[in-house]
Amino acid sequence: MTELNSERIDKWLWAARFFKTRGLAQEAVELGRVKLNGERVKPAKEVKLSDRLEIHRGEETYEVLVAGFNLQRGPASVARELYMETEEGRRKREAQAALRKLAVEPALDRTTKGRPTKREGRELRRLRGY
Repeated sequence: MTELNSERIDKWLWAARFFKTRGLAQEAVELGRVKLNGERVKPAKEVKLSDRLEIHRGEETYEVLVAGFNLQRGPASVARELYMETEEGRRKREAQAALRKLAVEPALDRTTKGRPTKREGRELRRLRGY
């Protein structure tokens, strides 16, 4: 870790390995999927030590405190040193994961994408009583 006092939020998210590319991190910030101290911010906003971030990634939500900065993206072991996950956030995330394991979302269960096949259409019409 280096002796930085602050860093752009999109760079930090990328270096901490929450997003695979910096572009994805920028997009998430712009869409409001990342909140800094409870507020929406722009990708150029500077994060400082002990700032609280709420990161929504897919169906997971991380609540972390900024613990350090890095000039470049490094291995996952170094990236984990850049933040501390709050205990409350960890409990919520683990509870959500347990719920997803128990009851699979029906829409996610469908293996094919796009329009239903002719056969599936017939079955749907039969079930709906058409």
